[in-house]
Amino acid sequence: MPSNPPIVRTKDVYKYYRTGDTQVTALSGVSLEFQQGDFVSIMGPSGGGKTTFLNCLGGLDLPDRGEIYFKNRLLNKMSDNELTELRRREIGFVFQFFNLMPTLTVQENVELPLLISHSAKAQSKQVHTLLDYVGLFHRARSFPAELSGGEMQRVAIARSLVHRPSIVLADEPTGNLDSDNGIKILELMKKASVDFDTTVVIATHNSKIADYGNRHFEIRDGKATPRKNSL
Repeated sequence: MPSNPPIVRTKDVYKYYRTGDTQVTALSGVSLEFQQGDFVSIMGPSGGGKTTFLNCLGGLDLPDRGEIYFKNRLLNKMSDNELTELRRREIGFVFQFFNLMPTLTVQENVELPLLISHSAKAQSKQVHTLLDYVGLFHRARSFPAELSGGEMQRVAIARSLVHRPSIVLADEPTGNLDSDNGIKILELMKKASVDFDTTVVIATHNSKIADYGNRHFEIRDGKATPRKNSL
């Protein structure tokens, strides 16, 4: 058993949604924990519950039953302001469609989390270092519309790391990329998890993508089970 406490731990988590008069169970008794530096894949079909699980891990949504602990702090009991501060300081997000601000340059997009937390000036050197790390220093003054899909996702990864989060949550980060760029993005994220000692949790419906994790789970019909690497 690892001696250090987990970064995130979920205990018997349930989440329900209503569709008309029907109650849908998105998560059903999910109990998982992730250690610092883990590179975790969560595989499952669309609608199986994996995105809901990531949203709960990131404090974007809360479970209807069960508990989620972030560094031994109970998310369920946090106020909206506390959850916002937690996301700003401890959690990075990477999305399938990049979610870059079209009117901001590459550098400004990466700086955005620091601007929100009022620390951009003190850490501007860190932005330049990250852009170099993801191979886009030469694109610092470009706008998203001038980038390829792979480049936009590299910007999103740099943005997710700029505040040195404890965990990065990536929902289908390769879903809008071709296979070659998808592999490059996964390799970059796996390298970043080691170099930054950051836990990375990736949700995907693709078994080849899921195999990149060093820990593997499947969420299907709201239930989480360990999954064997198919490689």
